[in-house]
Amino acid sequence: MAEALERQARALLSAAAVRARAGEMLDIGLAGGLSHFTVDLDRMDGVAEAVLAVTRKAYPALDVPFHARWRHFVIEGVDRWADLANVASWPDRAARARAEFDLAIVSVLLDAGAGAAWRYRDAISGKSIGRSEGLAIASLDMFANGLFSRDAGSPLRADADVLAQLPLAGLTAAFQVSAANPLLGLEGRTDLLQRLGRLVAERADVFGLHDTPRPGGLFDHIAAQAVGGTVAAPAILSGVLNQLGPIWPSRLEVAGVPLGDCWRHPAIKANDATAGLVPLHKLSQWLSYSLIEPLQRAGFNVIDIDGLTGLAEYRNGGLFVDHEVLRLRDPTDAARAHAVDSLLVVEWRALTVALLDRLAELVRAKLGRTRETLPLASILEGGTWAAGRSIAFSRRPDGSPPLKVISDGTVF
Repeated sequence: MAEALERQARALLSAAAVRARAGEMLDIGLAGGLSHFTVDLDRMDGVAEAVLAVTRKAYPALDVPFHARWRHFVIEGVDRWADLANVASWPDRAARARAEFDLAIVSVLLDAGAGAAWRYRDAISGKSIGRSEGLAIASLDMFANGLFSRDAGSPLRADADVLAQLPLAGLTAAFQVSAANPLLGLEGRTDLLQRLGRLVAERADVFGLHDTPRPGGLFDHIAAQAVGGTVAAPAILSGVLNQLGPIWPSRLEVAGVPLGDCWRHPAIKANDATAGLVPLHKLSQWLSYSLIEPLQRAGFNVIDIDGLTGLAEYRNGGLFVDHEVLRLRDPTDAARAHAVDSLLVVEWRALTVALLDRLAELVRAKLGRTRETLPLASILEGGTWAAGRSIAFSRRPDGSPPLKVISDGTVF
């Protein structure tokens, strides 16, 4: 019985489960069965056109890279990480991949919503950069300066013991936080990195196969499972969820398995212990997309990119609300702040994942592309995230999302 329960729980730690349950939520919405949203698919063509417009502007040749953290390390056409990595001395490709895994994991975990007020002053360009791009450059600077390394002579690494003892004051200073420059969820971010450090230190069998324990050891764990030099993208997510899952604070568990970014909604039916559960795994999938390129640079062939799903976050979700594909049953809900585990937010995020799949098919049809030539990861980058941000700024001066979510810095 216990084994069966654990098997059911682990089935939720997959992109397939996210896609299936999100699709179920959309079906319920289309049948008029959701408590907070109605769905109007007739407006999807307008969304597809908006996504195409921003994609063509950013990538005129439609050679769109994957949606990944690496895009945020490029400022004014200069790839800051490549500049660092290309002059560093790596004993082999795996050593660089471990460093890139270290950086991607730490940077993505620091990437929850910053709030509208926070800015990071970039010493190189002199620009003040906000939101996700600001968090990215801040985290890259921390990494380059050896904030996470125990060896001053080898700054480009994150060591488990350093992360486990990372002081709040260290991140506060590194993020340039002050009363005049507040950053949402700073304590949550610090706690998450400390949890990461403790977990990695305890699991040297996973994270210390070819080095002292470090998050980048996940590269060796995933590489060891490659078949003929090939890794399926959903297997990256499985590695992230199963190995890093315990770092997420006080979330749902089934049979002792922490379910991460997974929430309750009574409309979702199942004949087992997973009834009423909606997995979304936003940050973990964002991280998985960001681990594809380090694996490719290390010589692995990564397949089934579309096995991962769209990301249940406020830019993608806001795209559908602002374009009125999703409409609130109670318009006054737009003025209220909602807990991340509220039925409204769970519905919104699950609907977002399912609608992104539908949108991708529309965009590909307009361009005559296939999943292979224009994967979902590229449509997100082109794409949906930018179109969500664009319409947000056209509707609201501060570019805030159309719905307010109370987040602790570990979800969005």
